[in-house]
Amino acid sequence: MSWKLHCLTRTMKLLQACHYIQSPFSRTAVRSFILGVNGYENTMHNVYLRRLLFYAPPCWLQSSLRVFSQDAQSVNTEREDRNEQKTADALLEEDVPSPELMTLKAPQTQSGFLASSGEGRSAVEENDERNASQQFFDELRKCASPCDVLDIVAKFPVSEKYVSNCLATMWMLTKKLSEDQKHYERRLMFEHPQFSQVCQCLMREARFMWRDDLAYSMLAVVKLGVPQNTWLVQTLLRACQERLNEFDDRCLSVVATTLQGMEKSKNVEALQIGLQLLVEQRIPKISSVFMLQTMMKCIGKDAPLSLKMKLEDKVLSQMHEFTLPNAHHMFSVLAEMNHRSLPVLNACSNKIIENIQGIPFWRLLTILRSCNDLQYRNNTLYSAIADYIATTFYMWDTKQVVVFLLAFENLSFRPVDLMDKFAEKVMSHPESLNMKDIVSVLKAYSLLNHTPKGQKDKFFEALNTALKKYLSRISHVDLLRAVYSFCIFGYLPQPALNQLLQEEVLHDLVTLGSRNVEQNEMMLRVINVCLELDGNSSTKPAILSVEKLPLPSAWDFPDVQEVLLTLLGDGNLFRENVQLANGYTIDFEILMDASRRIVIPNTDTDQLANNSNIQRVALLCAPVSAFCVGSSHPRGRLAMKMRHLHLLGYHIILVHYQEFQKLKKEEALEFLKGQIFSAEASSVPN
Repeated sequence: MSWKLHCLTRTMKLLQACHYIQSPFSRTAVRSFILGVNGYENTMHNVYLRRLLFYAPPCWLQSSLRVFSQDAQSVNTEREDRNEQKTADALLEEDVPSPELMTLKAPQTQSGFLASSGEGRSAVEENDERNASQQFFDELRKCASPCDVLDIVAKFPVSEKYVSNCLATMWMLTKKLSEDQKHYERRLMFEHPQFSQVCQCLMREARFMWRDDLAYSMLAVVKLGVPQNTWLVQTLLRACQERLNEFDDRCLSVVATTLQGMEKSKNVEALQIGLQLLVEQRIPKISSVFMLQTMMKCIGKDAPLSLKMKLEDKVLSQMHEFTLPNAHHMFSVLAEMNHRSLPVLNACSNKIIENIQGIPFWRLLTILRSCNDLQYRNNTLYSAIADYIATTFYMWDTKQVVVFLLAFENLSFRPVDLMDKFAEKVMSHPESLNMKDIVSVLKAYSLLNHTPKGQKDKFFEALNTALKKYLSRISHVDLLRAVYSFCIFGYLPQPALNQLLQEEVLHDLVTLGSRNVEQNEMMLRVINVCLELDGNSSTKPAILSVEKLPLPSAWDFPDVQEVLLTLLGDGNLFRENVQLANGYTIDFEILMDASRRIVIPNTDTDQLANNSNIQRVALLCAPVSAFCVGSSHPRGRLAMKMRHLHLLGYHIILVHYQEFQKLKKEEALEFLKGQIFSAEASSVPN
């Protein structure tokens, strides 16, 4: 399509869309009111303009999505194929394509359009315009704040040509600021006299802008914090609805990213549905893996399952073309779709395992976090990543290793070698941990129930020493979390405990004004039980004045009950769901003689409780979530319960219930027989 034909087509589209803005004022009336009779703005006009931008009438919030025909063609497809690979490469580098690309591209694009549409102008006029554009973009690159950008706008005519670049630059300048700095810069930006002009120009030209400019402008406006129910944002949403068929894959990705951060509304939902319809139309024509992944990111988590399955089939058909970066990226793509495709994930995992050397930190972390989001359990993949990190331990700093440990803890995976190496570093250099690192390390090691062999006390002392330095400035919540993690291990850090037991600290943790009050109360109950059972004479008087552990709901394990009846021959020889005074529940309790050869009826439990010749057996049925992935190693809370039951005089039999259900009846019978009547079986957790 030639540029002349393109301009003609575009002009016709603009004329046909005059009905688009359903404002109570006509475009001429609005322009006359804003500019005034004599062409200048006064104070009343500015007040009206602010109301116009920041208060959208209810009817404007309704959807205006048009029906997408199957043969609808984009009016701007001439250069899509030429830029496809470049677009895909940029999309792979970061989730949101950088608006800096648009900033650099805009002068050429707009200048080309003006040159083609202004053939009657002289070469001198065109050259002056190019010089002015170059001057604008040179000054734009020097800006250090959004207000600097708006100051430049005052020197140049406000037009479609500059607005999108200004907004994108303002967003990029605030992107990496702290929340307080962002709030301050946004307030200055909204109060700047040029901001209303930029917004009004954007509203007026939204339907006429280039597709890249429109997509990036909406992203920038939303990221800059303009309220979603404003007329400005709703105008951009409706303009994107109208021109969705024109968008290439990059624009679709930008629009999809924008919608992910917006609240649900009629226009947002309509645009999301339009994206899904457009992606479904384009699936058969996608030949590039990069573009396929971009399309998958566009549809969102709420897309119908049928569309997700079509995209999955397309991925599987192109799996032979996947490179290592494609395999990395597919994890985050599927997580954004909320679609756990085991064939795709397994294939990508194998490629990553084969080429794990040299994969950067943030890629590995993204893979682990995506696995957690998708609830994808692949012990081989986890082991490969953990072994690689342990082998190249010298390459990673403390913060990176701590982040990895937290990611593995979220996956319930225990990387033994890596945790042992990091524990050695902690014991030799405890000062290398800051306060946040200490709390995170305690959480990971306690919940994964891991301590270095033969050096448990030394490891605890190193962490306790590191924590002492921060007790004067640690927050109450972090203090609670640190003590809670220590208590799960059975270690009581006395200085931290003394500070936690202060009345004002406890009051702050359990008041309604605190965040996560229920979670704080749960941790305090656990600490209370640990002080009772693990504490010595110096700590027992300092028991917290909180309730015991809440009684859990009773669980039925009919498979285990049936095997026990067959094995023991009498239901009176065991009890189900035994509730202890401290809040613990025992799934099945059996009383036996000291040598554990004879089962004793438990009808006289109270009389037999203090008999030293009686051995009490606690059979615990634990779900798969209570164990570390790929092992029978109990996690922190289960290990703590086993330790406490042992202190109460019980012999512990731990049953991995999911694995038990896989056994045949004869195998299950032999398993429980060997556990119950074997005096040599270990009753103490590691």
